[in-house]
Formats: sequence, structure tokens, C-alpha cells
Amino acid sequence: MTADLSQIVKAYDVRGVVPDQWDESLAELFGAAFVRVTDANAIVIGHDMRPSSPGLADAFARGAARLGADVTLIGLCSTDQLYFASGSFDLPGAMFTASHNPAQYNGIKMCRAGAAPVGQDTGLAEIRELAEDWSENGAPEAAATPGSVTHRDTLKDYAEYLKSLVDLTAIRPLKVVVDAGNGMGGHTVPTVFEGLPLDVVPMYFELDGTFPNHEANPLDPKNIVDLQARVLAEGADLGLAFDGDADRCFVVDERGEPVSPSAITALVAARELAKHPGGTIIHNLITSWSVPEVVREQGGEPVRTRVGHSFIKEEMAKTGAIFGGEHSAHYYFKDFWNADTGMLAALHVLAALGGQEGTLSALVAAYDRYASSGEINSTVADQKASAAKVKAAYENEDVTLDTLDGLTVTARDWWFNLRASNTEPLLRLNVEARDVATMTRIRDEVLNLVRTSA
Repeated sequence: MTADLSQIVKAYDVRGVVPDQWDESLAELFGAAFVRVTDANAIVIGHDMRPSSPGLADAFARGAARLGADVTLIGLCSTDQLYFASGSFDLPGAMFTASHNPAQYNGIKMCRAGAAPVGQDTGLAEIRELAEDWSENGAPEAAATPGSVTHRDTLKDYAEYLKSLVDLTAIRPLKVVVDAGNGMGGHTVPTVFEGLPLDVVPMYFELDGTFPNHEANPLDPKNIVDLQARVLAEGADLGLAFDGDADRCFVVDERGEPVSPSAITALVAARELAKHPGGTIIHNLITSWSVPEVVREQGGEPVRTRVGHSFIKEEMAKTGAIFGGEHSAHYYFKDFWNADTGMLAALHVLAALGGQEGTLSALVAAYDRYASSGEINSTVADQKASAAKVKAAYENEDVTLDTLDGLTVTARDWWFNLRASNTEPLLRLNVEARDVATMTRIRDEVLNLVRTSA
């Protein structure tokens, strides 16, 4: 097929509609290009539960083997299970998933050996160029000796490794509702939670890439409504919601209220600093003020970075950080090859809650100190003009402005960040303040500027 690869090769991964934008023939070229760019003689491949995933993964494997690389297929897995395989086998890896996107989408998340990220600046641009060239001019010449393709199940090893990092054997029994959203959490949770003092109430554990119950995107409040109701109905201690490829985990407390990912970041940071005193913690620039405050209180060193997993992982490697967290519920661990794993964050929350007698809402109150707007999207005709208008409105005020990632304006009692989407004509706003009234005022001021044409 002839494909416009600029439409499907994103900043961090490959993602598009199957078969309209890409198909198995293109996946085979991506497999060959991946081996060529990473100079790999062996790779590992996993896939999610989408109907198109097995065929695409097999095609990628054929392309890789054609160029002489030995391929280990680990089959159905979560994205962080693929990172585990890449890290523990010390092999480059490819995960076939479109995370929380609708059923007609699929994609590839790629990494180098040790789960090191592959993004636009670390190999993805070269992979795209090779695939484009080969799609126009024919596939590359096969290696004299093609690689082998073997199958290996890593689920139990993945589960045991995670449980070796967090001790849950002595916690009090907890009742936990888990919404897998028909995604890969339904595959991983039973094995990871097996043998733990947990009464698990499963929701939507059936693997179904058509997502019949709700989108597997817990960042959207409408997708955790079922979980919130079930936590209350069951009288559970907490609820957990995983996204489609189960690399992100969202938490609901015993009242059915969502727990801010910033509060989870601060809680896990405190636990990691107890194990590694004085360590560095990474947080992106739209996590709560609470995060660097808690890190400093616990004797750690907070480091602020741009939004996005490639920036977090790069900073993790550069600083030797022990942990990193993002507002989107991506959590990164040095003990997990600097990769993100929502499951490990969930185990930390369970250990913290089960290690004391109070409720989750009481436990996280110490880590959730400010009023937050959450992320608010606005469709705009001209992102730069709208952002410039907002900057002009505040630059003569008693505030600090910085442009590390979009525009961040910080005052004594509030801050906001306004960032352009890389893929859509949107501006994303996050506001935080010391009280709800101030947050509401600043939120409405900025939205009025953004949404009113000049």
C-alpha cells in the first residue's frame, strides 16, 4: 500500500487507523526498519487485545526476521510487560497497541534494549524514512540467514518481578474494585494480584478490543463513572482503572472520588525516598505544587521537566532519578528500567493503604493540598496567536513566566500552564491555586482570553 507515514508516525510512536492508514505489509517494513536502525540481532514483540494486533505483530516479526534478527514473541501483554521483557532480556522491543484510542486504531511503541525509548529524535524518524523508501522502491534484500521466531510467556515473570519491588505480604486485607476497560489489565491483574491479601471485584476483564463498555481512557471522567459507583456499592477500600494497554493506572478512593495523579506521584515519591534517601524525583511542569513540596520535605531533590514520556525518561537517565510521575498517570521507576508502569504504582498505593488502618482519602489528603482545574482543552484557529494573547495579558503582572513547555505563569497563590497539542488544533490549560475560588477565577480569565477571538 502507499501510505502517508507523516500522518501515522507521531512524536513517540506509530499510530493510525487499520487498514486505511497502515496494514500488515507496512508493519513488515517497520519491523525491518526497526532492526536496521537499532542494529539488533534479536528483538522482543508483544501485542494488546485489538483484533488487528496479532496480525500486525506477526508481520513486524517477519520483517525483523527477514533482516536476520531472532524474534521472541511474548503474545498478549500490557505495554509495561513488554518493557519488562525488553529490560530483563536486554533486547529492543515493540509493542502493538493504540492505548486508549478507538478500536479501528492500532500502533507501535518501540524501545531499545533495556526499555530505552525510541522517539522522533532517537530513531523513529529514521525508521519512518526507511519504511517510506522501501514502500516506494521495494523491500530490502533479505539476510543470508533469516532470524528465528520463537514464543515465550512472560506474564508470571513480570508479576513476580513487580511483587519483588513492593512488599504486600503483611498488609491488612483490602477490597479493591478493578476496572480493566476490556483492555490488558484484564490479562495482567489476575496474575499480579494472585496470592495477595486482596478481595478483587473485577469489572470488564474480558479482553475486547472493540471496548463495548466504555473507552479505555480513565483520564476522561465519564469513563470511571462505573468504577466510582461500584466502589460505593461494594463498600470497597479503593478502585483502580487501567487504560487499554494497562501502562497507566487511575485511583478512586473509598468515597468514589478520583485521586489526583499528582497526589499518587507524591505518595509514591515519599515511599521511594524512604528506600533511597536523598534521591531525585522527576515531575512534569503541570503536576501539583504538592509534588516538589513533598519531595523536599522527604529529603529528596525534585526536578521539573516537560510533559511527555521521552522527556521524563531522558531526565531519569541523566539524573539517576529513582522515580518520576506525570499528571496523566504515567509513573516511571528506576527499578523498572526508567520505564512507566501503572501496575507498580498501583502496588505502592495498595501497600501504603494496607500498611495502616485509615482510609485512602485520609491517606492522600497529605499529598493533595491545592485546588486544581484538571486539563481543559479549547479548540482554536491559531494556537500561537491565542497563546500570545494570554501571555500579553499577564506579562506586566506580578508573576513569573516561563516557556519550558508552552506558557507557564506563576503567581504567589496560583499558577497555570497553557500548551499547544502536537496533533490537534487545541490549547490545553491546567490551573492550580491555594483555594477553589482563586483557581476558578484564573481558569475563567484564561479560558475567556483563549476562546474569545482577537
